[in-house]
Amino acid sequence: MSKISFRSAAFGLLLAALPLSAQAAGERVIPPELSWSFSGPFGKFDRAQLQRGYKVFKEVCASCHGATLLRFRNLSQPGGPEFSAGQITALAATFQIKDGPNDEGEMFERPGRPADPFPSPFPNEQAARAASGGAYPVDLSVIAKARTYERGFPKFVFDIFTQYQEQGPDYLAALLTGYKDPPPEGVTLQPGQYYNTYMPGHLIAMPKPLNDGQVEYPKGADGQPQVPETEAQYARDVTAFLVWAAEPHLEARKRIGLQVMLFLLIFGGLLYYTKKKVWSRMPDGSAAH
Repeated sequence: MSKISFRSAAFGLLLAALPLSAQAAGERVIPPELSWSFSGPFGKFDRAQLQRGYKVFKEVCASCHGATLLRFRNLSQPGGPEFSAGQITALAATFQIKDGPNDEGEMFERPGRPADPFPSPFPNEQAARAASGGAYPVDLSVIAKARTYERGFPKFVFDIFTQYQEQGPDYLAALLTGYKDPPPEGVTLQPGQYYNTYMPGHLIAMPKPLNDGQVEYPKGADGQPQVPETEAQYARDVTAFLVWAAEPHLEARKRIGLQVMLFLLIFGGLLYYTKKKVWSRMPDGSAAH
C-alpha cells in the first residue's frame, strides 16, 4: 500500500471511531470556530474551494474511501463544484468501473460514465479491512453531517437564532491539523499511536494525513497557486467538499426557506389587516349579541 493510501485508510478509521459527544476519556478540546462561505442563512459554497476540495479528496482520500452516495454527474449540478459536462465526462473516464455480466456471463471493467457513482476502492468489506490493517475505511458521503461536538449551554441557545451549524466542518478541519509531534510532556504513545489535540482522549491511530505541498493546486496567470498549498488550506478545502457531499442541495434549501419565511410574513400581515378591516365595521358589543 502506498504512503497516501495508508494515510487515507487511517483517516477512515479515525472518522469511523469519532464519538458524537465528549464521552471518551480525556479532556475534550473544543475546535476553533472557522469562517465558512456556506455558513448562516445566506451562505453559499465557494465553487473554486469545492473544486480544490474534490482534488484533495481524489488524491488523498479516494484511494481507500468511497463516497457512494455521489455520482460523477453531481459534480456538475448547480450548487456544487459545477464542473463542465466535458470535464465530468473526462473525469469519470479516468476510473475503471466493474460492470456486467456481459453476453458470456463474465464481469468486465469499463471507463466510468457521468451517471456512475463514485467507485469504492475495494470490492468488499473484508478486502478493505485486509488492506487497512483491520480497519474499515468509512464511506465519506455524509461524514460532515455525522461528526460534530457539543457546544453546551448557553451557546446552543444562540445557535438557534444565528443558524450556527458548522460544528461538523469545524471539527473535521481542526482534527486534520491538530497533530503534535512530539506529544506534550507526560504523554506516552504506544506503537501506531499519534497525538491529536482535538481527538477525544487525544490518542489516535491515524498518522498525519496532510502536509504542505502534498497536492498541487491550479496555477494563476503568474504561474503561482491561487491559494496556498498548505496543510491548513487542504484541510479547509476538503472539509468544504465533504460538507457539500453531505448536503448537495444546501443552497436550494436555504433559498426556499427564505422564500417561505417571506411568504409567511406577508401572508400573516394580510390576515392581520383583513381581520382589522372586517371587525372595524362591527359596533362595540355587537359581537356579544
